[in-house]
Amino acid sequence: MRNMTQTAPAEPLEPAAPPAPGAEQYLALDLANSAMAVPGGHTLDLLSSPADATRWLAERGLAPADAGLREMCAAQLRSLREQIRALIASRVDGQPAPAGALAAVNDAMTKAPATALLHWDTTRGLHRAAAHPTTQILEHALAALAADAADLLTGPDADRLTACGSPPCTRYLLRHGRRQWCSTRCGDRARAARAYARRTGRALQD
Repeated sequence: MRNMTQTAPAEPLEPAAPPAPGAEQYLALDLANSAMAVPGGHTLDLLSSPADATRWLAERGLAPADAGLREMCAAQLRSLREQIRALIASRVDGQPAPAGALAAVNDAMTKAPATALLHWDTTRGLHRAAAHPTTQILEHALAALAADAADLLTGPDADRLTACGSPPCTRYLLRHGRRQWCSTRCGDRARAARAYARRTGRALQD
């Protein structure tokens, strides 16, 4: 799994990076790519704050825009991202799946209540409601993302998973044909690097 330690503010890239191939089909892949390397050795984290995490979930229909997530919720979403990245990395590299990542994803899939629970109080008597609405919203989102990751990693598209072949990019994608870049920009950067290497190699030989 690639290291992403220095975090830059969640501002749009110039130009904004489009979703990597497959990220629109699999929200788990989109989540895995929600932290990405940018020039200068930094990382752009789209989940860096509760507001960013809420926006990310709302844009994907996983939470209402006014969900009011707290930092603990954003941290749980970032944690699931790292566990999913670990599973994707192990699949891409042909390595055993990390036990901790498996446990975390399985836990997320089974934690969300299937329905509103039954409660009783002196005012309302018996009624059904979520005891902690914000927490339940997050748990349902985490469960959906974890289940999507399981579908991706065990389904027919798993063999197409690959890492972007343009350092320092840290995104993953579903390979189409021979394409190994997550975006046109990464492809252009890789081709420019190859051209530069060829030019400098010839210059050293002359």
